[in-house]
Amino acid sequence: VGSGVSLIQDGHLTNATSTPPGLSGLELTQERTQTGPCVLASRTGEVIAVPDLSLRAPDWGGYCAAGAEAGVLAVAGIPMSLGVTRVGALNLYAAEVREWSDDDLGIAQVLADMATGYLINASQLSQEHRLNEQLQHALDSRVIIEQAKGMVAGTHAISVETAFGLIRGHARRRNAPLRSVAEAIVHLGLRIDADKESPNSG
Repeated sequence: VGSGVSLIQDGHLTNATSTPPGLSGLELTQERTQTGPCVLASRTGEVIAVPDLSLRAPDWGGYCAAGAEAGVLAVAGIPMSLGVTRVGALNLYAAEVREWSDDDLGIAQVLADMATGYLINASQLSQEHRLNEQLQHALDSRVIIEQAKGMVAGTHAISVETAFGLIRGHARRRNAPLRSVAEAIVHLGLRIDADKESPNSG
């Protein structure tokens, strides 16, 4: 009758998607109560196959009631994990009481594993992208600061080390980021007063 995917976020299983839309209430009930086959599958890493949902009513009261309302009588929770990394679970729903065959569950596990690999790779790519952005930001900051040091050193006929001290002193006195001051020097024509910004000045 349909399926759904829930993902682990901050230690809780959260509904990601479900189809058809009429199953969203059941998925959201599982998210709200943190009970049901997806929750159990994601926590244990084992397939949870339930041929008759009404038999689990004592354990999953709210979830089973929501299942009955949605016309779901059988459900299977398939863990989504890779090694020790647990991502969430895939839910399969049936409109009649049924025994889930090994073939059904095997195919579902293959699909869950494919989805897990995609999610983990996407997460790694996102992390690598953020790292690259941070490295590029650091590199850009270094370049602009070096340019500013050279300009201040040239203006006051001082060493680049002394120029850096003047720039840093200017930034500290104004509680401004060092890069912002460097950009102002390079792009906006900010001039540093060597006497006022000297590390030895009061």
